[in-house]
Amino acid sequence: MSFNKIIIVGNLGRDPELRYTPQGNAVCNFSMATNEKRRDKSGELQDVTTWFRITLWGKQAENASKYLQKGSQVYIEGRLKLDEWTDRDGNTRQTLDVTATDMQFISGGRGEEIAATSSASSQNNVNSFSDSDSGDSATTQTTDNTMPDDDDIPF
Repeated sequence: MSFNKIIIVGNLGRDPELRYTPQGNAVCNFSMATNEKRRDKSGELQDVTTWFRITLWGKQAENASKYLQKGSQVYIEGRLKLDEWTDRDGNTRQTLDVTATDMQFISGGRGEEIAATSSASSQNNVNSFSDSDSGDSATTQTTDNTMPDDDDIPF
């Protein structure tokens, strides 16, 4: 058995680009960065940024294009693929590509507008769009700051 799943929480590095295949399927691409602090050899804290190229399909692609913008924070689940290519100077380069299967808006840009209208407390909202959503409407999950019962924990 094999398994390929990645979970990323980060910020968009550029506005999403939406286009459609000849068959009419929506596809959206954007870059996303994660940041962490690591100590270098001298003990100094350094910011380390890892970049990912994200691809969304269908309704998720349309929602990302509609509500996300550069700088928006988003949660992505998907499958990771490492692409190797040669640049103009003949150097071998690598790119981390993620085909997303689930997306949740955390903050930023146009995504906050929908959260503010769906509940009186916009600070505790997360808009979730997954491949399993049916119909043309997105599901909205409202969270509060209380601890869930053990039966509610997803793992």
